Amino acid sequence: MKTILGREPALWLNTLSAVLGLVVTFNVGLSAEEAGWVVAGVSAILGAIAAAMTRPIAVQAFTTLVATLASAVAAFGYEVAPTTTAAVNGLVLAVLMFVTRGQVSPKGATA
Repeated sequence: MKTILGREPALWLNTLSAVLGLVVTFNVGLSAEEAGWVVAGVSAILGAIAAAMTRPIAVQAFTTLVATLASAVAAFGYEVAPTTTAAVNGLVLAVLMFVTRGQVSPKGATA
């Protein structure tokens, strides 16, 4: 079983996604639209990597899809601040990681 510092890769990657979403809110010179693209893009990319590293893949893929769509809707469907977009993304990731944690495991090492 492959782990990173004793934890599953999906947990690290989803946490990193939430942290990067939070960093976007610290007025790093991005417009609300740019921040939305960053948060949605980071969620999608890191989520896809996490899905490739876990089994069954469907659970992590679902988590990625929901988190990416939630941040995209918050960023592009409504006029909200980048902080709101990051907060939505972080909340969705946290809730879904909590709910799905027992249903996924790291991908086994290949021979």
